[in-house]
Amino acid sequence: MPHIFDPAVVSAVLHHMNDDHLDDNVLITRAFGPSDAVASATMTGFDGDGGDWRVQLDDGTEHAVRVPWPGGPISERPEVRREVVVLYDAACAKLGIEPRPHA
Repeated sequence: MPHIFDPAVVSAVLHHMNDDHLDDNVLITRAFGPSDAVASATMTGFDGDGGDWRVQLDDGTEHAVRVPWPGGPISERPEVRREVVVLYDAACAKLGIEPRPHA
């Protein structure tokens, strides 16, 4: 059974991803979702096994996208950031995009 994070942790991560990293959400879901024609993407949740996004494709259809954490199951808040960064870097590599530096 995947680790379930405290609702405050989930809320903080979702707020950060959806306010500060909308472009990253699109890149991740373009690379690992059902289509590379993602018009918009919102992170909707996560647990110890992976992240969840809701995407709208260029044709207007919406899909749920589940992406497993690249490093395997996690259980600590700092691991969420690490795994999202790894997903972003992997998405950029898959899509042939130069990743920006991480702070």
